[in-house]
Amino acid sequence: MTRLVIGVMLWSMVHFVPALAPGFKQSILKRSGEYPYKGAFTLLMVISLFLIISGWSSLTPVEPDVLNAVYTAPEWGGHAAAVLILIGFILFLAPYPANNIKRMLRHPQLVGVVGWGVGHLLAIGTARAIVLFGGLTVWALIEILLINRRDGQWVKPDKAPLKNDVALIVFSILAYLAFLYTHHLLFGGTNLIS
Repeated sequence: MTRLVIGVMLWSMVHFVPALAPGFKQSILKRSGEYPYKGAFTLLMVISLFLIISGWSSLTPVEPDVLNAVYTAPEWGGHAAAVLILIGFILFLAPYPANNIKRMLRHPQLVGVVGWGVGHLLAIGTARAIVLFGGLTVWALIEILLINRRDGQWVKPDKAPLKNDVALIVFSILAYLAFLYTHHLLFGGTNLIS
């Protein structure tokens, strides 16, 4: 559990630096330059992901997760998770192409992380799930508040063609289905698509 906790904390703290201490970030950029800063940021992200993935895997119980539950997920939790995670996929990919979702939400990617996290928490009630999904959900919510405080008033992007929204949604659904099919190979558990 220690690796998982450290991984989630490292991920959160590194992401908080630009929002909490923009002056510190700027001083590092002046001293080392943009590419070394981005390299260090990327390295810390890779380390945090390694800690998260290896920490999660090291806690995989021999017996079913249900025997290690902190709380009992509701019967409808799996269905709610499927919907929230699909929405999370769409929102997570929304920042990249020009689309109208970015006109409705200031931080679609972070809101997508919240949907992903809450969805998993509705389906899984284990301690490791609370640390990972709960931790990253709290991180995303705090990050939204910090970025809003740092950046001030939101200027909405220009309207995008409807075809861009359709393409984003179709691509996100295909990525979601591929992920459901391979979820058990990547993270254990059962195949979510029969």
